[in-house]
Amino acid sequence: MKIKILKKSDDEIEFEVTGRTPAFANALRRTMMVKVPVLAIEDVIFTANDSPLFDEVIAHRLGLIPLKFVPKTFNRRDECSCGGEGCINCQVVFVLDKTGPCTVYSGDLKSTNPEVKPLYDNIPITKLGENQKLKLEAVAIMGTGKEHAKWKAANAFYQYEGDKFKFTVETVSGLSPKDIVIQATEILESEAKELKKAL
Repeated sequence: MKIKILKKSDDEIEFEVTGRTPAFANALRRTMMVKVPVLAIEDVIFTANDSPLFDEVIAHRLGLIPLKFVPKTFNRRDECSCGGEGCINCQVVFVLDKTGPCTVYSGDLKSTNPEVKPLYDNIPITKLGENQKLKLEAVAIMGTGKEHAKWKAANAFYQYEGDKFKFTVETVSGLSPKDIVIQATEILESEAKELKKAL
């Protein structure tokens, strides 16, 4: 198998793989999109919401804000030593407290972990009128795109020409494209070892 990097940036990578089958290429593509774990907001506790949007709509918007974090730092909640109760090893808490008139942005979320923050500060969440208040606590946990789109790590596709597969991987999470590709290959290797062991 030969690999050639064609293009690389902070949010996208293009590479060419030669000497593999379409089955391998598709397995790699699917793994990058739905099996690489990322951090996203799951639970939201509202103290005050005078905005024009329902709690559920704001919670949904918060869940779709990509979060920047250090790869392999957090456990999945169901695999954590705390038994899923929630601790610094499996969750990050964000606090938001704003009073209008203003537009509330993703950058207004204050993290309890300095290494975890929204990837972009300028994502609008809602507008607040005069004296309207939005106060909440949001809990981010690890998950995969297989469970919900908010945990999708990347958009990935490939073009097929003979025995060459030209991959394009664009991050839609807080992970770099390089981290996504590396983790996807590690996941595929781990799954292959499990199958071999079972046989």
